[in-house]
Amino acid sequence: MTGRRRTRSTFLPRLLHPLTRHLRTGALTAGALVACASLVTGCGVVPGVTEGSGDGPITVMTWAPQDTKATNKPGMPAFARAYARWINSRGGLNGRQLNVLTCNDRNDRVTAAKCARRAAKERVVAVVGSYSQYADAFFPPLEGEGIPYIGGYGITNEEFTSPLSYPVNGGQPALLAGLGSALARGCGPVTLVRPDTIAGDELPALLDSGLESGGHAAADDQRAAEDATEYEGQARRALRATTTDPVKRGCVVPALGDRTGTFMDSFRRAREEFPPVRTATVLGSVDQTAIDATGGASGPYEGSYITGWYPVAGDPRWDEMKKVIGQEAFGDNRIDPADAGVQTTWIAYTVFRKVVESLGGGEVTAGTVRRALDDGFEATTGGLTPDLRWSFQDKLATVGFPRLVNANVTLQVVRQGRLVSARRGFVDVTRTLQAADVS
Repeated sequence: MTGRRRTRSTFLPRLLHPLTRHLRTGALTAGALVACASLVTGCGVVPGVTEGSGDGPITVMTWAPQDTKATNKPGMPAFARAYARWINSRGGLNGRQLNVLTCNDRNDRVTAAKCARRAAKERVVAVVGSYSQYADAFFPPLEGEGIPYIGGYGITNEEFTSPLSYPVNGGQPALLAGLGSALARGCGPVTLVRPDTIAGDELPALLDSGLESGGHAAADDQRAAEDATEYEGQARRALRATTTDPVKRGCVVPALGDRTGTFMDSFRRAREEFPPVRTATVLGSVDQTAIDATGGASGPYEGSYITGWYPVAGDPRWDEMKKVIGQEAFGDNRIDPADAGVQTTWIAYTVFRKVVESLGGGEVTAGTVRRALDDGFEATTGGLTPDLRWSFQDKLATVGFPRLVNANVTLQVVRQGRLVSARRGFVDVTRTLQAADVS
């Protein structure tokens, strides 16, 4: 299936303000039990820590899908537990132990809502460093209890509109807009291969905003099942659409999350029958492990542009995160320091730690954390992002992203089989996103 499908956008403008939007209140049912784990088996507490308020543990939750047929992010909750062990070995947060609960949302709307209801039942003070594409299911329970959502992965509309969301990156909007800007300068026809899902429906407009900012035509939009076991048909259609210019080499952009590697297996076989093309994608759809698995310097990613939110994994600014992994999660192959989900979780917990520290010896609740974030708190992340500060109407509010405060991306390229920086520093895509047609 080709061509642009006119559907309701995941990122439809929906400006939210605490004075114009009433948060749902009232009692929440406990709901069904969910797959939830803390630092020990079940939903208990950190060994040696007693429950209670005041000087008791500070409880948060991290969730992500695991063991599903679509995108999985097991490294995010695994790293969150490692982070808790590390911070607790250093005396905790303001002398209080950090208790991390985790939940598997299973890429399922019902289960995502159960995770959020469990967070409310457990009276967590925040959900930190998480991934779920079902924000419409998990935000209502969080909003009903006033629980802040800090550092989501950035794949849904609500993460950039809800007043209880505090994103640390620009999500898919920034990645696709930045990639389009990079490809506009050097590509012939561009084809986007993306999931045939509600979240995937927004990707073409975002990529096109970057392409068109550089005077390039819009990309051909190819939809594909997000859980397919092969993509030969999609690969051939993408190659046919991308090789129509006899002079300028076209570019194929697979953005299928965990299934990008599956697509590339089909693509590698099919491309032998077509003129040469380039590939490009966003971090999260490919990383160094995927590049190695597809042949490194001789594979299909060689020369590819890849946009990310943060510096490359080899940058020394990640050294402290790697120290945590080395000390507390050595040998846990779920935790890859080059994974954008793990990196986002590190940054989200960095923000949360600094919020708690800003409260001094005061009470730490969902309300006090939220008020601190709303009252001008500014988080530094060691240069991994710009300084982060959230307001209710930021620069991108006019195009439906009032909570998107970090529109910076990094441009990376695969050279001799290694993912390296293609340009020094960050690229701010705020103006590109302001021109995006997401209606």
